[in-house]
Amino acid sequence: MSRITACFEKLKKSGRKVLIPYVTAGDPTPAVTLPLMHEMVRAGADIIELGVPFSDPMADGPVIQAASERALSYQISLRDVMDMVQRFRLTDKATPVILMGYLNPIEVMGYDTFARSAAQAGVDGVLTVDLPPEEGHDFLAALNEQLLDPIFLIAPTSTEERIKLITDNASGFVYYVAIKGVTGASDLDVDDVAAHLEKIRKQTDLPIGVGFGIKDADSAARVAQVADAVVVGSAIVKRVAEHIDAPEKINDAVTGLLGVLRHAIDTAED
Repeated sequence: MSRITACFEKLKKSGRKVLIPYVTAGDPTPAVTLPLMHEMVRAGADIIELGVPFSDPMADGPVIQAASERALSYQISLRDVMDMVQRFRLTDKATPVILMGYLNPIEVMGYDTFARSAAQAGVDGVLTVDLPPEEGHDFLAALNEQLLDPIFLIAPTSTEERIKLITDNASGFVYYVAIKGVTGASDLDVDDVAAHLEKIRKQTDLPIGVGFGIKDADSAARVAQVADAVVVGSAIVKRVAEHIDAPEKINDAVTGLLGVLRHAIDTAED
């Protein structure tokens, strides 16, 4: 059983929902990321989604695009990100880590080399935004050989046929994009999210995480009522960006938000 699956099963038994914060590796400096990962776990994060900086993050809004630019100014590479995970694993053997990024750096490294290196570093899952499952046979084979969970996005516009294709190729959980658009967009309609999750659950028993558009306690609590996991990205990266000139304040800024989100999720009524 993967760490991701074990995490979802453990929290389900205790009646809790999974909180998945996102941060961009190397933002605003490489020295910030590892301590921040540990502090997020202490603040209530169940799974960490670690962004791999990329020069053209087309699924991401301006907040996360700027985070990638800050990290790339330090030439943070895919190998650097996996090294961060490996150092995280020296003291945290339990918290699942998902790499979120784009296909180009993985193709440069090679699928098999990437999958072996990621597994050796302690990565648990990989979300590759721009790789649709119908084009991912070789990549999925490499991930499966190393027991890494492929995480896929399901959009509000996904048809039932496409949902089935995605869920048939996914493991760990599936990630429902709550809004049409890029990360950090607004206008979250939880009733609409609930209706789409019902369609997805007809196709799979995998847990469903919901992200894009969750930015505060209210939106996190409402999503927690209908989803298995709440994914929060831009709201956290904004806290990082607000303190780029005082990086010693980043941990407190991020964990303060996570504490609020954790409380909201845990006290949301199903």
